[in-house]
Amino acid sequence: MRIFVTGATGWVGSAVVEDLIAEGHQVSGLARSPAAAEKLGLAGARAVPGSVEDVEVLRDAVRAADAVIHTAFNHDWSRFAENCAADKRAIEVLGAELNGSSRPLIATSGVALLAPGRLACECDVAPPVTESFPRASEAVVEELRSCGVHATTVRLAPSVHGVGDRGFVPRLAGIARDKGVSAYIGAGQNRWPAVHRLDAARVFRLALNHTGDGPFHAVAEQGVSLKDIAQAIAHRFDLPLVSIPAGAAGEHFGWFAPFASLDTPTNSDRTRAILDWKPEQPCLLADLGQPDYFVF
Repeated sequence: MRIFVTGATGWVGSAVVEDLIAEGHQVSGLARSPAAAEKLGLAGARAVPGSVEDVEVLRDAVRAADAVIHTAFNHDWSRFAENCAADKRAIEVLGAELNGSSRPLIATSGVALLAPGRLACECDVAPPVTESFPRASEAVVEELRSCGVHATTVRLAPSVHGVGDRGFVPRLAGIARDKGVSAYIGAGQNRWPAVHRLDAARVFRLALNHTGDGPFHAVAEQGVSLKDIAQAIAHRFDLPLVSIPAGAAGEHFGWFAPFASLDTPTNSDRTRAILDWKPEQPCLLADLGQPDYFVF
């Protein structure tokens, strides 16, 4: 199968490309720079120069593909609204080009805000698009599905981990190093779901044949407590482990405070059953124990 991947050199997208090629698929990937194009070539994929804002590039790439996996998203939180708008437009363009065919589209979302404080599952509906939360990935996918496009969503855990991770846990570790203490909020029993990036990549591939059954949860661990994560960071950098009162979380964690307080345990039983997906990689805390995990 010829598969076009956006975000193909990103943290998740590069793992998706690697997995697809290992399974014998022909992969083309969006490349925003010569360095990205070179990386794709070394991985065995064909580079498509351009960005998710290049409409004609996206259209041409989709026309030449049997399936599309959209993992691109700019995680510059200072431009979150603009990045959400670009993501929405890209999914609309990809879906419009697939309309009238049986070729699948897999988009990317997250589980973080599905059901804060209780166990979320695949049947939970994504939060509505609002000014405070403008990400519309799932809303657009549902619109496309209503028009007959074979589209679905893979929802990622807040921690998609692995050596070289630059996501939530490294941000928490960076704050710990800056502050001189590894902290959690209150009792630290709020939970982050987690999945290894290589296990997450397989969910995208397996979902290609099950677009009518999604959304799917790339979640290997339902929830790892923030206290346990902070403890692992404290051990790794030889820092004191401390509890921060909820009222002081903003001062200590800055803009990251809402993420440090997330409590979003998530189930993936339906995903495992439909896709016959079984996580095979190390769990989050075991991964954090690797000496080369953190890259600063």
